[in-house]
Amino acid sequence: QVQLVESGGGLVQAGGSLRLSCAASGRPSGRFPMGWFRQAPGKEREFVAAISWSGGSTSHADSVKGRFTISRDNAKNTVYLQMNSLKPEDTAVYSCAASMRVQDWTDDLRLYDYWGQGTQVTVSS
Repeated sequence: QVQLVESGGGLVQAGGSLRLSCAASGRPSGRFPMGWFRQAPGKEREFVAAISWSGGSTSHADSVKGRFTISRDNAKNTVYLQMNSLKPEDTAVYSCAASMRVQDWTDDLRLYDYWGQGTQVTVSS
C-alpha cells in the first residue's frame, strides 16, 4: 500500500510559477515510477508528466513541455512538478500517482495503482 499526499497548489496569475510536491509513504522509498495528471472541470483526466523510479527518465505532455519539469528526491520519498509560465488553460486539479506495474515511466493512467487526493491549481488571466 502506498499513500500519496500532494501539496503546493493555489491561485496564481498567468505567467507565474508554482511547485507541486507529492509525498509518498507506506513502501520502501523510490522503487516505483510516478506521474502527474490533471483534470479540468468537464474534461477527462490527462497526462502531464512522468518519471522513472531512478529519476533518470522523464516524459512531459506536449502541452506543458518546456514549461513544466518533473523531478524526484528518493531520499525524501517526494516527487515534484515545477510549473513555470502558467496559463489559464493549466487550471485543473493536479494529482500524483504511483505505478507498481512498470519499470520506466508511463503516460497511461490505467497503469497507475495509487493516487493522491489532488491539489487545485487555478491560473487567472
